[in-house]
Amino acid sequence: MTSPSAQKPGARFGAHRVITPPGLLPQPAQRLDNSFDALWDNEIVVDVETLNVDAASFKQMEDLAHGDPTGIVELVRKTVAERGKQHNPVTNSGGMLLGVVRHVGSAVAKDRAPAVGERIATLASLTLTPLAIESFGEVRKASAQIDVRGRAVIADGAPFARLPADLPEKLALAVLDVAGAPIQVARRAQPGDSVVILGAGGKSGTLCAVQARRSVGPTGRVIGVESYARYADDLRALGVCDEVIAHDATDALGMYEAVVRANLGREVELAVCCVNVDGAELATILPVHDGGCAYFFSMSTSFTRCALGAEGVGKDVELVIGNGYARGHADWSLDVVRTEPRLRSLFQERYG
Repeated sequence: MTSPSAQKPGARFGAHRVITPPGLLPQPAQRLDNSFDALWDNEIVVDVETLNVDAASFKQMEDLAHGDPTGIVELVRKTVAERGKQHNPVTNSGGMLLGVVRHVGSAVAKDRAPAVGERIATLASLTLTPLAIESFGEVRKASAQIDVRGRAVIADGAPFARLPADLPEKLALAVLDVAGAPIQVARRAQPGDSVVILGAGGKSGTLCAVQARRSVGPTGRVIGVESYARYADDLRALGVCDEVIAHDATDALGMYEAVVRANLGREVELAVCCVNVDGAELATILPVHDGGCAYFFSMSTSFTRCALGAEGVGKDVELVIGNGYARGHADWSLDVVRTEPRLRSLFQERYG
């Protein structure tokens, strides 16, 4: 790398890292420059220790590799070699990472600049993060985490979080990976509302269930849908759901009937999709009454299936495609874990 005095001026939002197609920003680009032989003045360079792959991407790779960790590693290696980033070509999704700050560009705003040597987690997707990997370590399927040695860039303006001192790092990373979910439930669920969460036993789903319970209060109703028996049992043990049901998230009509039955004959105000499989759009939309909201926090979501599906069944429902970023979302989600002992214990057992 060149000396700090020889930093090159970088383009806004990391556009100088785009190789193909020219003129795009890093996220939709096919290939990024992941070399580190020069320093750019608007970049934060991180020595990467762990990748936290998003659930949809990890499941796709795990299925393709027949559960073999070596096969998963080879798929990540191939993607990064071809694209200069961990941008799964099948799911079009990535994840985030944990590492140590190596360099802070001279043009990085002082009010957001971390210190060199500080441990941080990125809050922007790996689909837009220039990444080079030297070697791979442990693959942890339960948390979709892969230990690596490598280097990455936090582009101009991309969010990140300083690792909290009071939580294990791997646990914090797992929470930060889905930090955008519970704050969105808090924004939309009101006291007395009925909320259904599809995939309620996973990382984002469990956080959403806990937040939904807080938001709707004792007069509201929280229904968790979880087909994996162990996770369903964990969810029941948390005590935040009025009912936990097992149902196939791709069976829209069956889901509608099961949710309405669990909600005492009524459709719900809010449905949140946290599943990591294709085809759950209508199962999320159908149980919501007109004027309600279907929120999709899943990288498996198809905008076309949402929009045309709702139209086809005559549902006047607000459709929200989840934004993984919300101001203050990292602190919000970490505080949910801190203040819910049973949730913290469960996440520490699974991910920490």
